[in-house]
Amino acid sequence: MPTLYHHTLCPFSRKVRVLLHEKRIPFMETEQATWQYDAGFLSINPAGEIPVLVEDDGTIVADSATIAEYLEDVQPEPKLLGRTTKDRAEARRLAAWFDRKFYEEVTLNIAGEKLNRRFLNNAAPDSRALKAGRENIHTHLQYIAWLTDRRSWLAGDHISVADIAAAAHLSLIDYSGDVPWDDHPLTKEWYVRIKSRPSFRCLLKDAIPGIPAAAVYTDLDF
Repeated sequence: MPTLYHHTLCPFSRKVRVLLHEKRIPFMETEQATWQYDAGFLSINPAGEIPVLVEDDGTIVADSATIAEYLEDVQPEPKLLGRTTKDRAEARRLAAWFDRKFYEEVTLNIAGEKLNRRFLNNAAPDSRALKAGRENIHTHLQYIAWLTDRRSWLAGDHISVADIAAAAHLSLIDYSGDVPWDDHPLTKEWYVRIKSRPSFRCLLKDAIPGIPAAAVYTDLDF
């Protein structure tokens, strides 16, 4: 059984956990505190970053995008990288959008300040970063609404890594109660569909020590 090195505060780890559950691949979890020196973990991934998937035969796969590709190869069904060449290109494009653009403009500014900063340093968030994140999130939520108004899921007719990446990042913002759902009903409908999937239950059970989740976090009918 593979082992996933991850942390609940890491959106890329969250993405891989959901992918593994969608693929119905049993796995063991090891929470890895990457902010602490760990020679053993560095021997597994010299970059010192999570997520990292380690197979029983010693195969090591690091980086969430690489893990997604690897899982599609070892467990082709259900397909989560798209069913056609065009679908695969779109799924990869949108997954990268959320893992890069959304992460830099929203996740770091909101979850990074309200969750990571408090958990790691018991420090107050930077109000300027919070303001930027709360302003930036509207553009991304509008984009999700635009996509789902024209497609069944973000990248096409089927759920894909694009949906899972977007939801993984949003789940951390939702944990802190900073997603303006009422302003974006179409995006809310899409997120409810993701949130209600069995694969997402692992995230809804997460608890960050000392930081209670917002009331909407586990509510499937919020």
